[in-house]
Amino acid sequence: MDVLSDVLAAVRLTGAIFFDNTFREPWVAEAPKASAIAAAVMPTSQYVFFFHTLIEGSCWAELTESSDEPLRLHAGDMVAFPMDDAHVFCSTVGMRAKPDLAVYHNPVDRQLPYIVNDGSGAGTCRFICGYLGCDIHPYNPFIKSLPRVLHGRGTAGQGWLAQLVRHAVSETQSLRPGGEIVLAKLAELLFVEVLREYVDALPAESRGWLAGLRDPQVGHALRLIHGQPAETWTLESLARAVGLSRSVFTDRFTHYTCDSPMQYVARWRMQLAARRLENPSVSIAQAGAEVGYESEAAFNRAFKKVVGLPPGAWRKGRLASPGAGAPVLHT
Repeated sequence: MDVLSDVLAAVRLTGAIFFDNTFREPWVAEAPKASAIAAAVMPTSQYVFFFHTLIEGSCWAELTESSDEPLRLHAGDMVAFPMDDAHVFCSTVGMRAKPDLAVYHNPVDRQLPYIVNDGSGAGTCRFICGYLGCDIHPYNPFIKSLPRVLHGRGTAGQGWLAQLVRHAVSETQSLRPGGEIVLAKLAELLFVEVLREYVDALPAESRGWLAGLRDPQVGHALRLIHGQPAETWTLESLARAVGLSRSVFTDRFTHYTCDSPMQYVARWRMQLAARRLENPSVSIAQAGAEVGYESEAAFNRAFKKVVGLPPGAWRKGRLASPGAGAPVLHT
């Protein structure tokens, strides 16, 4: 079981590339919080965040409401802002500009991406920019493990990330039929590759769900839970399977995931069940049975406890409004 792939599929990671921007020094471009424009650009995603890939040149990236050190970007780098932070790119540290919210919309009369060309030649920077969307309700275990700024280095045009960037550039220039879906998938691939590099580079003492994937015992437990979500897991059976006592296993699992093992099992089951409930042909009892509940009454109680709504009310709300905008993610 590839746990990260399982989660990204269940929370419906979705990409979109909207802008191909070229700037010439001196320049500055400021982006708002993604929650301010999410409904306009990815209306079917519950949560949306920005990503940017630098194609040519070098520049600075800064969070506009933070004292963190500016980040230097070079050609081939990708940077994402998963915690809904407003941010700015500029040729000189400290430059600011007011974001224009009117430019953030999904066009009906043209094919993405928008081409923005403010110059060429010496001192030029070119970006491909877009969004990544996903579900965060009922349960998304990975997103809170991400840093405020996720930085993938292009390593001077080498490696898998650089190849993906080159494909993205080619697609933005060609405007071929099907280009938007190709760019969307490339955006997802770019993010996943940067995410994998981030996980590989995490220090040994790191906490969080992503770090837990690398821990021998916690990673094993996560593979068991995700591989067999309907299994009648107990604290004892999971602890025994990974070779730890119940107390040590509980402490270790909670240290990484911020949930106890059985809380995690329940929440992940509800995420899977919620997806099944979006299919009108799947009954509530069937959705519950698929994640391990023998009776509809037991499933109703468990679902309401985790989600806050009975499964029928959840289904009604999701079918009426597939996207819930972009709720702010509190960490």
